[in-house]
Amino acid sequence: MTDWLLAGTWEELQEQGAKVIKGGIAVFVHADEVYAVDNRCPHMGFPLHMGSLCDGILTCHWHHARFDVCSGGTLDPWADDVPVHRVKVEQGSVWVDPRPQVASCVEKQLRRLREGMEQNLSLVIAKSVVALVESGVPAADIARVGVEFGTTYRSAGWSSGLTILAAMVNVLPKLDKYGRILALYHGLASVARDCAGQPARFLQQPLPETEQQATEHLSAWYRRCMEVRDVRGAERVLASAIASGMEPNGLMSMMMTAVTDHFYMDGGHTLDFHNKAFEILQHIGSDSAVRVLSSLVPLPARAARSEELQHWQSPVNLVDPLREAFRELEGMTWSAAETPASTGGTPQEAEEEEQQLLALLLGDQPLQTIEALTHALRTGRSPVRLAQIIALAAAERITRFHTQNEFGDWITVLHTFTHAHAVHETLRRSANVFTVRAIYYAAVTVYLDRFLNVPAARRPNGEHAEANPNSTDPGWLLKLLDRQQQVAEAGEWLAQYLRQNGDIDALFNTLGHALLREDAEFHSYQMYEAASAEYDRWDTESGPLAAQAKQTMLLALTRYLAAHSPTARELPHTARIAWRLHRGEKLFEE
Repeated sequence: MTDWLLAGTWEELQEQGAKVIKGGIAVFVHADEVYAVDNRCPHMGFPLHMGSLCDGILTCHWHHARFDVCSGGTLDPWADDVPVHRVKVEQGSVWVDPRPQVASCVEKQLRRLREGMEQNLSLVIAKSVVALVESGVPAADIARVGVEFGTTYRSAGWSSGLTILAAMVNVLPKLDKYGRILALYHGLASVARDCAGQPARFLQQPLPETEQQATEHLSAWYRRCMEVRDVRGAERVLASAIASGMEPNGLMSMMMTAVTDHFYMDGGHTLDFHNKAFEILQHIGSDSAVRVLSSLVPLPARAARSEELQHWQSPVNLVDPLREAFRELEGMTWSAAETPASTGGTPQEAEEEEQQLLALLLGDQPLQTIEALTHALRTGRSPVRLAQIIALAAAERITRFHTQNEFGDWITVLHTFTHAHAVHETLRRSANVFTVRAIYYAAVTVYLDRFLNVPAARRPNGEHAEANPNSTDPGWLLKLLDRQQQVAEAGEWLAQYLRQNGDIDALFNTLGHALLREDAEFHSYQMYEAASAEYDRWDTESGPLAAQAKQTMLLALTRYLAAHSPTARELPHTARIAWRLHRGEKLFEE
């Protein structure tokens, strides 16, 4: 007992009632018994020795969290259990073991994270994420908790919260440690919020196994069920496909074929959400495939189909030319190559062709655009490359978006960009005659957004960068975004930063914090992730087009975040509390 701490004599403690000893341990005498607990309230760190102890219940006076003084268990789910310490009385002296009886461990924090999501308790989620990240738990294991929860406890299926979580897992390499904590917390809190008050979802079982299992028909059955919005039938076919051992690319092709059977479903969300589900499976593993993929099935069944919308049929009929183009694609095959297919010309000629296609996409000749895409595919152009160019055109719409437009139309151009990005990522994994149709949908939506660039916002050129002492300081951008209506100013700062050859890694980290320090709206998370990914694709190339594309991605992202800042910042404030509590800071003293 040489390492135990002397708390004092029995008489002294009985007279004092409560005493704080070395190690921040509070010792109480109550009903002729001695108890010792961590003096920091696990909720927000208020000193428990200043609380009240009655009938074995220790109550913190800050937020009135209640604890069983013997076990440390809390009666309030929003507060954690308080660590307790063993106590011995020998020869009138009270000794306390400095080691808590139940040490914090990874399993406990993972359990606490699940409990926080069940109760939709933001602070509990934040504290769990901080503890898990600081303990070195892989981000995939932390995200898996949210994915399993979000695909189990929401009968409507995949949600925007799960998309946020998947997007934030994708961008973790762009962020510093605190940024990674914020990213995971935002994603997990969004999932919990989406599931709050929702009924659970129950899985369909696969079709019975037979010696002559008709697995070759499953894709056709799935498409047929989706065509008539039959969710239960499609779920069972999907479960059967997974049980049969169908490869991930095969599953993706089957599901994306149904998604692209109709035009730009649900404003692009349907395809985007499917893409994010397959991306998160790459992080957390295929063991969760049944629950994750089946959560997608309700989406196309309830989605709006754009070929039924008036502006896809009039004043220019876009539906019939697209269907004619799809008939021309029949029988073609492509690889998921990431580079443009050879056209027999020089690299310079190929880049000139791509610049011409980019200009065509941003123009007002949709029928000519459809013909150009079909010609490109017929002559050997990679659909992956075409999707990349279309995503660039969609990002250009955001850089040209004028603030004279209605504020809500930021989301219109955002939808086009994130859908185009999802098409690009989808085709990188699986390109066939059906999924390639999504290229056309993305191109047409770029055309339909053209009036949101009238007038077009001026593209900043970074003039006078040398005269601006803040042009190389990423932190200055955060100061700019503390004020509303700083879209033009933020764009100009970015142009100056790039002109001064500012550090790109530091810039992405700063832009990440610009997002995560806000109570961000769903689409802002999409914007950051899509722009980051598209930038990285272009960063593997050299040449004028690649340089232009990278600047466009950064400018689109910066302008969009500036337009949506600042907010009340409640969510990141909760994360900051959790971070400070983990570091042992005393919030009650400030």
